[in-house]
Amino acid sequence: MKKFGYKQSNSDHTLFLKKERGRITCLIIYIDDMIITGNNEEEISDLKKKLFMEFEMEDLGNLKYFLGFDVLRSRRGIFMNQKKYILDFLAKTGMLKCKPAQTLIVANHGLQTVQDGELADKEQYQKLVGKLIHLSHTRPDIS
Repeated sequence: MKKFGYKQSNSDHTLFLKKERGRITCLIIYIDDMIITGNNEEEISDLKKKLFMEFEMEDLGNLKYFLGFDVLRSRRGIFMNQKKYILDFLAKTGMLKCKPAQTLIVANHGLQTVQDGELADKEQYQKLVGKLIHLSHTRPDIS
């Protein structure tokens, strides 16, 4: 990206910016997905051509879903939500019918260790915790 005149952000190393004549073009990359946006249509088109020459890739058009966010457009603007991400998470954990609660666990529950109890699936647990961490970063109201 540097050879195309883009500068890497110090706060997010997956974000690259190019500013010219009061216009800006942004590229953000996450593993094998990327978003290109900005107010410089000519630069966006040029960047896409350069990237297509360097990499095997496909232009999926307007952004619809990225990292758990649904992106919706209307005359009033662009709206983002995580409804699908959260519903998929609740379905995977068997909690689709759960109700909101003020606390995460009943006070004075009296948790106990069960001898010879069945261990939880470590990988499944790590995936679920990762999804919760993602939600806590993107939804501070529920963190």
